[in-house]
Amino acid sequence: MKKILIGGLVGGILLFAWQTISWTVANLHEKGQQYTTKQDSIMSYLNNSGLAEGSYMLPSYAPGTTMEEMEKQRASAAGKPWAKLTYYKSMDADRVMNMVRGLLANIMIVCLVCWLFAKMGAGSFGTYLIASIAIGIISFTNGAYTGHIWYPLFDINAHLIDALASWGLVGIWLGWWMSRK
Repeated sequence: MKKILIGGLVGGILLFAWQTISWTVANLHEKGQQYTTKQDSIMSYLNNSGLAEGSYMLPSYAPGTTMEEMEKQRASAAGKPWAKLTYYKSMDADRVMNMVRGLLANIMIVCLVCWLFAKMGAGSFGTYLIASIAIGIISFTNGAYTGHIWYPLFDINAHLIDALASWGLVGIWLGWWMSRK
């Protein structure tokens, strides 16, 4: 149990550290959250539009639209601009609890990975490293990449780097930690 908890704690901190570096210091996700000089006028329009908080696909179909009408709308939208909009009425400037929840989630994830590794039996450094990188590839493919297929992400390469780098770091740690006698 000690091996799982310490492995999860240190591994979770490593995941969190990479995420912090990726999103702040290295700013790898800049293309996914670009600045526009039009932000004030766009926000003013949205704030005065009466739009409810939520995620919107533009253009989209009104509730109750028939399949035939959807096909017509889809055909007329082909080749035209589109947007995926997520709108919030209020920004929470206090990020401390978000960071705490993120760190705790990372620790929990790596504890679960350590538990799985412990069930595998005595593995080698290389086995734990490759298994951790495989987890990163699975996470990337099932998350960011699958979403990217439908709604292209401008920072998809950053998500791939995150998956490989963060789980590579965790794999190095767990390869050493879990293979110890």
